[in-house]
Amino acid sequence: MIMGRYTERGVYMANYTQKLIIDTFNEMLDRMPFDKITVTALIKECQIGRNTFYYHYQDIYELLDEALAQWLEGHIESTSAQSWQDVAKAILYSCIDHKKRIYNVYNSLSRDQICFYVFERISSTVSMYMEEYARITGGDTARAKLASEMITYTISGFFMRFLWNDMQDDIDDGIDKLGVIFDELIDSFDGGLGTDK
Repeated sequence: MIMGRYTERGVYMANYTQKLIIDTFNEMLDRMPFDKITVTALIKECQIGRNTFYYHYQDIYELLDEALAQWLEGHIESTSAQSWQDVAKAILYSCIDHKKRIYNVYNSLSRDQICFYVFERISSTVSMYMEEYARITGGDTARAKLASEMITYTISGFFMRFLWNDMQDDIDDGIDKLGVIFDELIDSFDGGLGTDK
């Protein structure tokens, strides 16, 4: 019984400390570029020891990965996004919600982490959609993969332009128009995705 109580307290304290680190990191990113944030400065603001930080994170980049996941997944969870269009819109709206942080990472040496995260998230969603589409229609899986890659690269390009344009692009209009183009692309593959030969 006592062990259970201590275990629960230990988990609570670990979760509390991890949340403290993330929250402090977010506050710092609202004020300064990512490449100006050091573990030393972070633990000083958190008022924790260096060993405590490294108990939770391997380095500042692992912390950034977790922060990115939290920022960009928020809208996806709250809107119960299902289609690739939903996921793309959710990520873009999440960027607006965390605009200062996104640009303080993007304008530092770690911009690749944002682009890679978005690419991987879109890629996995589009791939799942296309694989399911090919399965239902009896389509060619190789063509489904090709269509998936084309869609992913196009959306990634849209995301880059979105950042370059200070997030002023019309998200719904842009993604909806891409959706129409992609539907036509898929239909152009021999009446869908064709069939495996």
